[in-house]
Order: sequence, then C-alpha cells, then structure tokens
Amino acid sequence: MKVSLIQMNSQNDKAGNLKAAAAMIEKAVKDEAPDLIVLPEYYAFLGEGRENIHASAESFPDGEAYRLMSDLAARHKVTIHAGSVVERHGNNHYNTTVVFGPTGKEIARYRKIHLFDVDIPGGTSYRESDTISRGEDVVTYKVGDVTVGCAICYDIRFPELFRKLRDAGSDVIVLPAAFTLMTGKDHWETLARARAIETQTYFLAVGQVQSNSGGKKWCWGHSMVIDPWGHIVAQCTDRVSATAARLELDYIEHVRRNVPVAQHHVLS
Repeated sequence: MKVSLIQMNSQNDKAGNLKAAAAMIEKAVKDEAPDLIVLPEYYAFLGEGRENIHASAESFPDGEAYRLMSDLAARHKVTIHAGSVVERHGNNHYNTTVVFGPTGKEIARYRKIHLFDVDIPGGTSYRESDTISRGEDVVTYKVGDVTVGCAICYDIRFPELFRKLRDAGSDVIVLPAAFTLMTGKDHWETLARARAIETQTYFLAVGQVQSNSGGKKWCWGHSMVIDPWGHIVAQCTDRVSATAARLELDYIEHVRRNVPVAQHHVLS
C-alpha cells in the first residue's frame, strides 16, 4: 500500500488553500501513484476569529472543499483522507475529517473528539471549544483490505482513543494536525512514535507547517510515516512539501506476532 502525505501552510484564504491542495494532490498522483493521499488539519482554512472560522464552514455534501476532494478522488481513482475542515451541522460546528474513496464517494466522516483548549505559559492561548463542538464516534474505513483509523491533532495525547482504533481492527492510523511549534518541537515525534508502538500500526501524522494568522501562530510540520515498530520511514522537514512511503503490510503481522500486546490487556 502506497501513501502520500501532503504538508501545507494553509492561511485564511480558502480559495488559495484549495488551489494549493489540489496542485499538491495532482503532483503526488503523478510522482508517486499512491493508494491513499492525506492532507493536514484545517487544510481549507487556517485562521483566527469565531466568525471567520464559522464562515469557512461547509454543510456536507455541499461546499467547495467537499466537492473538490470528491472530484479529485474520482478523477485519479485514489482514496483521499481530506485532513479536516469546519463542518456546519445544524447549530453546531465540528472539526471534521471526510474520506473519499476511489469513486469519489464519501466513505468515512470523523469529528474530532478532543478539543485543544490550552494556555501556553509565555505563549499563545488556543480555545478550540469556543468555535468547535466535540465529536463522539470512533471511526475506521477501508482502503482495499486495509483498515484505517481516524484521529485529529490533539487526539494524539489520549491513548485510549488509539486503543479503541486498534481494537476496531486498524492496521493504519491517520492523524491530520496543525501541531503548534512550541509543543511540536518536543512532543510531536515522541507522541506519534508512541502511538505507533502501542497500537502496532503504521501511523501517518500529517501536519501544517510555518506561520499562519498573520504570523501570530506557527506550526511544527515534520509530517511522518512511522512503522509498527516505531521507526520513522518517511518525513517532511519544516517547509511546504510532500513525502511518500510504501507500507509493508506483512510487517504489521510480524510485529504483532512477536510482541502480542493486544492479547495481554488487563485493564479495559
């Protein structure tokens, strides 16, 4: 199974972000011919202000981002794990991943469960819950015979979600993110490798990079593919870029057979 990770520097210009995402997807298809393409969190709009964030929202299946990703998936016969966008549903707004299969049809929808409400000492305050409602469902989907689990950014700090994804049969887990520079430099790689090791899955962590919100906020980037033993097998640096890797599915079973932790759980 071949995967391509698209690392972006999205801004508060939705049309410009979608144009950039489409161009990077087209290049990934041409260069790598992947089975699965992954975009970062908030790829269609990354900016500040409750009104601005809500204005970028889409009511599925309407909306520019939804239609664009559906069309690209169908045109290239590829699965697109479309990072996340703001979904409007009734009176609520969610940070939502939509996954489109090779026919362009929606095959999964995950609403972020853990919302990022943090005051960084000497740094910036982030209050995702001021604009976003909390999701509830654990979500997986299929790429061929491979089961893929969904998570978003701050979810990475809550291993119980990843235990549930592993118990649901996940072979691969995908985490789109806009991880902050301050926490990313110390925690991004450590947390991502830990989640891969404990779930014994391929872990695809796909981030935003560089500055947004007029230079007031910065993202860490360093999108990576991590194997079930915790080794980084592909990685972007600190600029807009893409990386790709071939997932050796037999290796998942090899790791799980040698260290059968899923059979040894005591606490539920």
